[in-house]
This record gives sequence, C-alpha cells and structure tokens, in this order.
Amino acid sequence: MNPTTATLPALFLSHGSPMLALEPGAAGAFMQRLGPAIDAAFGRPRAFVVASAHSLTREPALLAAPQHTTVHDFGGFPDALYRLRYDAPGAAALAPRVAQCLRDAKLPVHVLDEGGLDHGIWVPLRYAYPGADVPVLPLAFPPDWSPTRLHALGHALAPLRREGVLVIGSGSITHNLRLVFSRRSHDSTARDDAPEMAESAAFRRWFAERSAAQDRDALLHYRAQAPHAELMHPSDEHLLPWYVAFGAGDEGPALRMHASVTAGCLGMDAYAFGDGAARLQRELGEPQPLAA
Repeated sequence: MNPTTATLPALFLSHGSPMLALEPGAAGAFMQRLGPAIDAAFGRPRAFVVASAHSLTREPALLAAPQHTTVHDFGGFPDALYRLRYDAPGAAALAPRVAQCLRDAKLPVHVLDEGGLDHGIWVPLRYAYPGADVPVLPLAFPPDWSPTRLHALGHALAPLRREGVLVIGSGSITHNLRLVFSRRSHDSTARDDAPEMAESAAFRRWFAERSAAQDRDALLHYRAQAPHAELMHPSDEHLLPWYVAFGAGDEGPALRMHASVTAGCLGMDAYAFGDGAARLQRELGEPQPLAA
C-alpha cells in the first residue's frame, strides 16, 4: 500500500437501495473499479471521512470510535444481506484534526466515542475497498441544513484532501422510494433495468450540465431551479451529501464519473470534485456524456 502522493478529489457516491450490496449492477461494478483507480492515480488514502444520508444529527458529529461494526439499518430484506460485514477500523486519531477544521470555519462539531457504519458507508466501501483496512471517520450532519451551509461544511474539510484523506458524500442523485415502490406495485414487469422516467433523466442531466459548467449558484439553489426537483427528492437528505463533497472540492471541476439508474427512477450517479477529478476520470476511463 503506497501512501497518497497527490491531492485527492472529493467524491459523491449514490448508494441507492441496500440491495446494491447483493446486486451490484452497473453502479457496483463502477465502485469495484473505483478503489483501484484511486490507488493508481493518487496512492492509497490514509483514511475516509464520510458524510452519509443515513447518519443524521442536530449538529455535525464525528463518530470517532477506534473500531466500527457493520450497521444493518434497514428491514425486510433477504437474510443474506444481514450476514454481510464491513467492520473497518475507526479513525479516532484523525478526529481532532477534522474537528479543528470545522471549528476554524466557525462551525459546530461534536466528537463522539461511538462507532458503526450505516449502509450508505459500508455498501460502497465494501466494493471499492473490500479489505476493510482503511480507517473510516463518519461525519453525521443535520438534515435541516441548507445546501449552502453543507457546502461550507465541506469546504472546511478541503485541506484534508492534501493530507491523504478521502472526503466522501454518500446518498443518491435521485431518491423517491415511494415512486420506486409505486412503479413496482402497479407494474409487475418493472425491473431494476426498466427504462428511465423522463423526469429522472431531466433532473440528472441538469445536475451533470450545471456541474460541468461550474454553476455554483444554480446547484446551491437546485430546489428552485432543477427540473422535477421535488419529485426526485421529496425530502433532500439523500442529495445533501453531494454538497458536502462539492464544498470539499470546489476549487476545481465537478465531473460525473458514473451514470446509471435502477428501477427507472433511482439515480446511481457518482461525481468527483476538485483538481484531482479529471485525473481520476482518466484513470477510470469512463467519462459520462451529458445526454445520459
């Protein structure tokens, strides 16, 4: 394992349904290539700081346990899913540095002697870094913070990228589970590879185009400007991690690394932010057309 030799990008990963852990599809295949591509382009990260849509608090909090266990924070899925483990080491030694970054930006932060990785963290990492040998520091965030405020939170984390720390936001580029379940209940032929809804395609395209154009104002006010925003995100906790990653890498481009959809409306797009984004895209070898 070589240590990082260049500034890492920040990442946003769509984790979709917990079933991604058993049915990788296109997004899981991408995540399997992601870890080796990061290592080849930048060296192995020394730690991950992850803001997941499933770790939410009233104020930002770092879960700084020395060791994590796998949290199966869902119900009604096949038994095989509950047998999967990703018990990665914690990053307790990194927590004071991260906390200081946030305090320097005049942001509140709590450091907790607690651990556990929700499925928004362990499912993507299990594909990208299956050895569970890189320390993880979950960053829980308030779901009532605006995209602008979460962008500022991410911006406070930007110096970590020069120190070998990979900042990750984990959510979903579109996330309306009621729509997913409704489509399946009304159409017994609906599959994970069903044709995409026009509304989902328009929303995802808008995000890719505004990201490529580095249109920060539009992106920060997506709820008023993006097409079908409320349909694609009735509540936006699954999109908010995008803004943490965006803030952590807003000195450079925001590039879509992967584009796919399950069930016709659950977007699985991945983005990289910052000066290292183009380098990672070249290593992955799969730039994503804006038409997708």
